[in-house]
Amino acid sequence: MIAFPNAKINLGLNIVSKRPDGFHNLETCFYPVKIFDSLEIIHSDLFEFTHSGIESSTGEDNLVIKAYRAVQKKYGIGTVKIHLHKAIPMGAGLGGGSSDAAFTVKLLNELFQLDLTTKEMEEIVSPIGSDCPFFINNKAVIGKEKGNVFFPVTLSLEGYFGLLVFPPFGVSTKEAYSKVVPKTPLLPVEDIVQKDIHQWKISLNNDFEDSVFEIYPMLRDIKEQLYAHGAVYASMSGSGSTMFGIFPDNKGLATLPLSGCRTFAFSF
Repeated sequence: MIAFPNAKINLGLNIVSKRPDGFHNLETCFYPVKIFDSLEIIHSDLFEFTHSGIESSTGEDNLVIKAYRAVQKKYGIGTVKIHLHKAIPMGAGLGGGSSDAAFTVKLLNELFQLDLTTKEMEEIVSPIGSDCPFFINNKAVIGKEKGNVFFPVTLSLEGYFGLLVFPPFGVSTKEAYSKVVPKTPLLPVEDIVQKDIHQWKISLNNDFEDSVFEIYPMLRDIKEQLYAHGAVYASMSGSGSTMFGIFPDNKGLATLPLSGCRTFAFSF
């Protein structure tokens, strides 16, 4: 069985408060985007995991293997052969690893006819990563608490085009949080994203940008270039390092002068 785990972007990201467990409460809008890994799982007499594409771990710390082990432990499923082809950059704020884990659980659910509900699959992947549960239902939602408590949102970007910009470096979570000061936003994300998209530039913020742009000023420059070339909204996704722009059309997206960066254009 084959599936194509997709990436996500964050439309706004507010760091609201520090939690007693050391994590942070946040609010954001997760939105799926059309850049994909490829994942194949078949029955096998022995467990085997292989990968291609972007280099990734083949050990037990790989989120695909963690997802398989979680299902195996809970439901006693048999052994499988898994192949993962990585195309979504890692450490880029796109949730590629989390998506791979979620799609692993969804494929195993089909392969072994477990008849798991969406909620049951979300509960399996939640300990693996805060944004893993989003990819089970894989629709736009407002994420709160650690980003793993979801609320429905009416939002569609159909008709718009996106450009992902991958700079030649990643951003660690530690760096992203290094100078973040939690604060209550003037307006919640769910209110802003349901307004006219042309208003987002003024009021829809990613709180990580303050600290990350200070460390990597190139990201601020990319954001400015995206707006200069017609983006109606531009932002960093998650804790970075990927930047993205939302455009009314796809004219010239593949030729933007973003020296040293890889780009990927897509339709919403």
